[in-house]
Amino acid sequence: MKFTVITIFPQLIEDYFKEGILSRALKKKQVSLKTINPRKFAKDKHQTVDDLPYGGGAGLLMKVEPIVKAIRLAAPRRARSGKTKQRIILLDPRGKRFTQKEARRLARYNKLVFVCGRYEGIDERIKYYVDEKISVGDFVLMGGELAALSIIEAVARLLPGVLHHPDSTRDESFSEGANLEYPQYTRPEVFERHRVPKILLSGHHKKIEEWRKKNSK
Repeated sequence: MKFTVITIFPQLIEDYFKEGILSRALKKKQVSLKTINPRKFAKDKHQTVDDLPYGGGAGLLMKVEPIVKAIRLAAPRRARSGKTKQRIILLDPRGKRFTQKEARRLARYNKLVFVCGRYEGIDERIKYYVDEKISVGDFVLMGGELAALSIIEAVARLLPGVLHHPDSTRDESFSEGANLEYPQYTRPEVFERHRVPKILLSGHHKKIEEWRKKNSK
C-alpha cells in the first residue's frame, strides 16, 4: 500500500511513521510513505499557499492551484484498476463519516492520496480534483494531518502481515458481528482486590468464547 500525504507540514506525518507498527511496516516495505508540500508550487518567493476568501470572512483560505499541482504530482494517472488502483481523499468535516467499514474498503486500494487542508480550509473548487471527502468526526482540528494519520493507521493495520497475529483484527471493536470488543485481562490475577473473571481462568474454551460473545455486544 502506498500512502501519499499532501500537507504544508510534512514533518508531522513523517515523524509519526518513525515509531511503532507503521515504522516496522515501512521498513518491511509493506507500506510506503510520500509527503508533498504544496508550497513548492507557490509562485512567490514566500511560498504563499493561502489568501483572503472572496466575500470576506475570518481567516485565510488555502489556494486551489498549488494543491491541484501537488495532486497531479502525487497521482499523474487517475487509474481505477490494476496495479495503480488509487483513491484521492480530501479530509473535510463535510465528508462521509470514517468507520471501520470504510477502513476495510480503503484497504482494497493500492494507493491512497490524502489532501490536508489548513487555516479555514481549501478553495471549494478542490472538489473537482479529488475522488471523495472523508470526516473523522463532528469536531474541528487545526488541519487534516491528524485525520489523515488516523485513517492511514486504521487502513495499514488491516493489510496482510502488518500486525503480528493474523487474528488481531477479527474480534476487535467494530469488527464484523461485534460493536465493541470484549473486555480483556492479563497478570496479575488480583490487583488491589479487583479480580480477573473466573471464567477466563477455567480453561473451558467453549464457555470462554460464549462469555466473550456475550460481553462484546
